[in-house]
Amino acid sequence: MEMVLDIIILVIKLYMIALVLLVFMYVIRHFLFAMNRMAGRQRLYYNDICTSNLKKISVLIPMHNEEQVLSFVLDSLLECDYDRDKMEIIPINDNSTDRTKELLDEYHRKYEFIRPLHRDCENRGKPAGLNDAMELATGDIIIVFDADYRPAKDMLKQLASAFENPEVGAVMGRVIPYNANANILTRLINLERSGGYQVDQQARYNLRLIPQYGGTVGGFRKEILRSTGGFNPLVLAEDTELTYRLYTSGWKVVYANSAECYEESPETWAVRAKQIRRWARGHNQVLFRYLFKTIFNKHMNLREKVDGLMLLFVYAVPFFLLLGQLGSLVLFFTGEMNLLSGWWVLLSVAIYCSFGNFAPFFEIGTALFMDGIKGEALLLPLLLFNFYFYMWNISLGFIDAVIDILTGRQAKWAKTARFTKKKS
Repeated sequence: MEMVLDIIILVIKLYMIALVLLVFMYVIRHFLFAMNRMAGRQRLYYNDICTSNLKKISVLIPMHNEEQVLSFVLDSLLECDYDRDKMEIIPINDNSTDRTKELLDEYHRKYEFIRPLHRDCENRGKPAGLNDAMELATGDIIIVFDADYRPAKDMLKQLASAFENPEVGAVMGRVIPYNANANILTRLINLERSGGYQVDQQARYNLRLIPQYGGTVGGFRKEILRSTGGFNPLVLAEDTELTYRLYTSGWKVVYANSAECYEESPETWAVRAKQIRRWARGHNQVLFRYLFKTIFNKHMNLREKVDGLMLLFVYAVPFFLLLGQLGSLVLFFTGEMNLLSGWWVLLSVAIYCSFGNFAPFFEIGTALFMDGIKGEALLLPLLLFNFYFYMWNISLGFIDAVIDILTGRQAKWAKTARFTKKKS
C-alpha cells in the first residue's frame, strides 16, 4: 500500500512540474503577442483595395426565437454600403416558436433580397442550419452574423475585399460588446474581447500564425465548405473546426481589426457559464479531431503548427490547471510539497499561481491602452474571480467533450439567452 502511495505522489509531482512548464509556454505566448502589438508593425489588411467588381455575397443569419433582436441586425445590414445586386440576406429561422417567422416574412415583403429560410425539422442547430442555407445561397462568399450582432456600415465591403487574395479561405472581423456598461460582468467581457481581438487576433495575423475564424462577423468561400461536406452537425464549435479544416487544406484565415461589429454580451453569470461551457465542449471536440492532423500536416509550417497546437489546447488547459490544484492539495496534506528546493520553488509557485492566473493581463492591459479605455484597467484584479469561474465551467465543457468522444453522444445546440428589448 505504501508503494502505491509513493507511486501516486511521484506521478502527481511529475504532473505538477509538467503543468508549470505548460503554463510558462502560454505566458511566453501572451507576452510575445502583447509586445508585438506594443512595438511591432501592424500587418496591412485589404481595406485599400479599390474595385467595383466585388464578389457576390450571401449573408446568413442563424436564428432561433430571435424576435427580440432580429430587427437590429437586419436594419444594420440594410444600411451597409454594398451593391444590392451583389448581395442577398438569408435569415435562417431554425424551428422558432415565437414571432420570428412572421417578422422575417414582413422583411421579405419589403425587401426581395431578404430571403428567409424556415426550418421545421429535428436537426436544429447552427451547423445544420448553415448547411441548408448554403444550398440556397447564390453568392460565392458566405458571410455569417449571429442574430444579436449589429454590423457597421462598411462591414460587408471590408470582409468581402479579403477574398481578392486567392489564398484566403476565410476572414474574421472584430467583435465589440454594445452593452459593455450594463454591469460588472459585461465590463469584464469587454476587457476579454478587447484583449482577444486588439492584441491576440491581430498579433497572430501580424506574425503569420493562425487567426481564428469566429463563426460570426466573418466570411468564407462557399465552394470550400461544399466540396468538403459542409459543417459537421456533431461539432458545436463549427467556427474552430472550419479554421483547422482550412489550414490543414492549405488555405489561410485573415483578420480584419478595423471591421468592427457590435454584439450583445450575456448579462447574467448563469447565461455566461452555459455559453463558456458550450464553447469549451465544442472547441475540445475539434481538439480531439485535429490534434494529429495538425502535427503531421504538410500544408502548415512549423510556426503555424506550434500556434495551432497552442490554440487547440486553450480550452483544455483550465482542466489541467484544475487537476493541478487538486494535486497540490494532495501533496500538501501528505507532506510532499517539496517538489524542488531553494529558489526553484519560488519560481514554480510564481509561474503556476501568478502567471497562470494573470497572464492575460499582458494582452488585456495592452489592448486597453491601444483602445483608449485605460480607466477600465481598474477592473483587472477582478480577473482573479474570472479565472476560477472559467476554470470550473471550461472543465465541465472539457468533460462533456470527452464523454461525447467515448460514448458517441450527440451534442445539442443551446442558444444564448438575449437581454436586449425588441423594437416597439
